[in-house]
Amino acid sequence: MQAGYVDGPWGQVHYRTSGASGPWVVLFHESPLSSVVWEKVMNHLGDEVRVLAFDTPGYGASAPPPGPATEIPEYAAVLAAATEALGATDVVFCGLHTGASLAIEAARVFTAGCRGVVLSGVALYDDEERAEHLSSWAPDVVKDLDGSQFEWALARYRRIWPGLDEEMLHLAVLEALRVLPRYHWGYRAAFRHDPAEPLASLDVPVLLLDAEFDLLADKDEKALALAKDARLVVLPGLHGQPHLRAPQDYAAHLAAFVREVSASDVGASDVGASDVGACEVVR
Repeated sequence: MQAGYVDGPWGQVHYRTSGASGPWVVLFHESPLSSVVWEKVMNHLGDEVRVLAFDTPGYGASAPPPGPATEIPEYAAVLAAATEALGATDVVFCGLHTGASLAIEAARVFTAGCRGVVLSGVALYDDEERAEHLSSWAPDVVKDLDGSQFEWALARYRRIWPGLDEEMLHLAVLEALRVLPRYHWGYRAAFRHDPAEPLASLDVPVLLLDAEFDLLADKDEKALALAKDARLVVLPGLHGQPHLRAPQDYAAHLAAFVREVSASDVGASDVGASDVGACEVVR
């Protein structure tokens, strides 16, 4: 695995990359973390695919956008351009939560060929849910000498990531705190953005690959109905974060999908789930 930077309109975009040959996969993370969350999945993908995992602008080591009013299509356009600048073609875009919205929008504007999209947790909120999340999910947090920001971050991830282990807690808290003044920018952009029409407009196969008890698992059936050519694979028993809790299974399903859509122009209905674990497949 290697890391690097590519120039963008807002400054440099940081990425991790792995794989020596094969089709391209581009990974987008959830807010407010970074591409580090994909490292275990990338390790399990090995050399059979070439992977790019980006830090969303403003998160990780990527330069931030101009301000908090930046919208998901703007983020996605920068990431699509970075993908093309690194020479990737005929890619599969894959994203989780905010990253899922980014993957959908990047697939729509990428000019070097998109073979498919893999989505984990699509934010298909109704208007009431969207307003509620905008008002309460990602409040302003300030730094102080009492360390209240550290207590906030610990409490937050213990609440929203049930059953997390010490490694997950450490990773999430550090990544959130390193971008604290703008940790909510990506969240609020995702809550303002409605991915329904963009998802419905995609003309490539879609794999919905989700944890059974993910915070957005109740949106999977709606996503399945909206996408033209899609299937749903549920990793049972997981309380979200399938890329961190079951990276080997996640990578196996992702790799199987990538192999199939990269080999021919088959639709997602012809793409079978890989035979790993006790995964439940819902059509």
